[in-house]
Amino acid sequence: MAKIGVFVGTVFGGAEEVAEEVTRFLVGSGHQAELFLESSLEEFLAYQQDIALVITSTTGQGEIPDNLLPLFLALNDTFPMLPQLRYGVVAMGDSSYGEDRFCGAGRQFDTLLQELQARPMVERLDVDASVNFDALEVVMPWLKSWAKQADAA
Repeated sequence: MAKIGVFVGTVFGGAEEVAEEVTRFLVGSGHQAELFLESSLEEFLAYQQDIALVITSTTGQGEIPDNLLPLFLALNDTFPMLPQLRYGVVAMGDSSYGEDRFCGAGRQFDTLLQELQARPMVERLDVDASVNFDALEVVMPWLKSWAKQADAA
């Protein structure tokens, strides 16, 4: 089974709750999964031969939450090439704030990871709070498909 780091960006706790449930599912499926709420560059890079899952809400004008921003900036500043890293992104947002801001944090993280040559396992999941009040109703089916890719590793 796979070694998976779950890196969370949260403002009001919604993304954290989703990440906790996701981590429970992954561990229950036999994976070695660890949740990071205040992650460092070193903790993220420890997964560069494995799998990273970024679960983040979006704040303000489509920005990355304060607890995940230091990791994003460190990756962007040091720009380590990560061709062995496989990853997934769950982007949480609200489309009523406008298309250019919707899921902005997850979109930014996905773009950066691709620039670092990391390999997405499946397409990023954008969760719209104005459509899906319970994010897990959308995340869990996506996660099961995503986890099959991790099983194939």
